[in-house]
Amino acid sequence: MNPAPTSPAGAVPLPATGAWREGDPPGRRRWHRRMRPLALEAGGVLPRLRLAFETWGRLAPDRSNAVLVLHALTGDSHVAGAAGPGHPTPGWWDALVGPGRALDTDRWFVVAPNVLGGCQGSTGPASTGPGGRPWGGAFPRLTQRDQVRAEVGLADALGIGRWALVVGGSMGGMRALEWAVGEPGRVAALLLLACPAAASADQIAWATSQVHAIRADPLWQGGDYHDGGPGRGPHAGLGIARRMAHVTYRSAGELQTRFGHAPQEGEQPLLGGRYRVESYLDHQADKLVRRFDAASYVALAEAMNTHDIGRGRGGPRAALGGVLARTVVAGVDSDRLYPLAQQEELAAGISSADRVRVVRSPYGHDGFLLETDQVGALVRELLDTAPRPPRARATP
Repeated sequence: MNPAPTSPAGAVPLPATGAWREGDPPGRRRWHRRMRPLALEAGGVLPRLRLAFETWGRLAPDRSNAVLVLHALTGDSHVAGAAGPGHPTPGWWDALVGPGRALDTDRWFVVAPNVLGGCQGSTGPASTGPGGRPWGGAFPRLTQRDQVRAEVGLADALGIGRWALVVGGSMGGMRALEWAVGEPGRVAALLLLACPAAASADQIAWATSQVHAIRADPLWQGGDYHDGGPGRGPHAGLGIARRMAHVTYRSAGELQTRFGHAPQEGEQPLLGGRYRVESYLDHQADKLVRRFDAASYVALAEAMNTHDIGRGRGGPRAALGGVLARTVVAGVDSDRLYPLAQQEELAAGISSADRVRVVRSPYGHDGFLLETDQVGALVRELLDTAPRPPRARATP
């Protein structure tokens, strides 16, 4: 039996899930509700769904200044702003969004949804299913295309016929690419960061191993743990998955430089204590289990495994040839999870992409999140040449 994970004080077990639940503070979230069924690519139907989203800036009268920002696996709609009620962490790209920043909210209307299958306000395994209980293990299998179709509904509800820019990294980049291929007339400009045309065997292997770690937790219960009491969620399995993933998100050089072979202060590995890098991974795992849901992690990781822009479209090259948007493709030079060769394939296949832009960073895959000056320059490269929209107004 797994020990019940506790709060920092060591007294109160964590809730079964770190998902946002009904009754929690809404924070800056708004909701788009789709009341008709969404047929799913792998079969099955979501009878209805909702997407949580946040916005910054104002929509222009002609609705030409909207920018769609798509988050990675454990991200959410809170791209910018402080942590607070309803938002357990600060904005994950806060340095890019705001007046005078790359996504200048005096000019651009920025929209960020929580992905379908996520756990921060959108329909996912932790949300209420048709029977009035959490979906849990009955939540249907999703693909990136299903998620984008849900986001198309959000755009329609906002009256946005064409995005001035769609930007995403990692899993968000997969969805950004699906937008540009599946809805080519609705994407004026496209920024793809640290993502592939199709998930590789290596990426599927890592993700599948993480999914197995979660499902092996005795408290997984087939995914039906959400109504369990405090300490009754698969936190141990989710924590192991996060440790595995985080190693792939960082570079070997950075880990060696930061931690080397040193023991954690006050501990002796030869006597059962930890190395500094172990303590670091423990910290990353502890943070995630407090704000995320294990079943959402499984649903999103499996959706990422399905990513193949060429499926049913004549292969990746044919699909990429259909992109009409002005495109910048960028990768991180130290990324060992989504290596630059994958971004080179994208740039070679998209006629408007010219060369790959290289983000220089010691941090590995996480460089697309951390190197905000370099990423901001790529955003400006696309947006500074865009037509200036009319004076913006508040959205309905």
